[in-house]
Amino acid sequence: MKEACGAGFGKGKKMERVRELFEDSRKIVIKIGSNILSDENGNVNGNVMRNLVEQFCRFMKEGKRIIIVSSGAGVCGMAAINKWRRKDDINYKQALCAIGQVELMNAYKDLFGKHGIHVGQMLLSREDFEDHVRDLHIRNTLFTLVDEGVVPVVNENDSVSVEEINSVGDNDTLGALTAILWGADLFIILSDIDGVYDKNPKNDAGAELIEEVYDIDGLLMEIDARGKSHFGTGGILTKIEAARRVNEYGISMVLANGSKENILQELAEGRGKATVFFGK
Repeated sequence: MKEACGAGFGKGKKMERVRELFEDSRKIVIKIGSNILSDENGNVNGNVMRNLVEQFCRFMKEGKRIIIVSSGAGVCGMAAINKWRRKDDINYKQALCAIGQVELMNAYKDLFGKHGIHVGQMLLSREDFEDHVRDLHIRNTLFTLVDEGVVPVVNENDSVSVEEINSVGDNDTLGALTAILWGADLFIILSDIDGVYDKNPKNDAGAELIEEVYDIDGLLMEIDARGKSHFGTGGILTKIEAARRVNEYGISMVLANGSKENILQELAEGRGKATVFFGK
């Protein structure tokens, strides 16, 4: 475990490394989980979205460039058409995503618009990254949007892809693929947990947060990584595998609790809790 979590470093040194990571990262991909965009009843949490966008805009004012990979279309769809909440049929799920994607983008448009920033929508699937021509067009579009000061908001194309709407953690993977394609300096996953623990913190009060990870295989041998939240589809294992993907390209990944107010700002200042997977 010591090798996996970097236990040889003191607390102050760890926080300084995190601060330096944020300071040195110019291109940042941020994946936002549906579990933090929704409240306990499954409705959209406007306060969390507002606070996140404010933090993103601060980063942009500091000269950083960002891409958002956002879940939440299904949640937004249920909030818009509550009478479909209990519909389990796949056609209704896809219809909710189609409706919710409009609501989600309108929310981002309004929130970023207050800071004078435009957003652009990109609906993608994993297969898009496996096709050389599509892959090139995705890359060119991302670069063009970002170069012009527009924030790309990437999401799964849930309304037409049955496989993805039923899959586990696809936006974690989608975020990792986006970070690799764009050549990001840092990939951040915002979920409803402070990071990776040696045990499930929701079931074990003695669980300890692992703050630094250098050896993912060693980490997986030591922790209990089972379980997932009710509204999110991505368990902790999908996040660890996303970290493995980006680490292989030298991109570090941060897993943090996006529901905590100003969490990104705190981490950038060397405060706050998170797990950092350092790129090779």
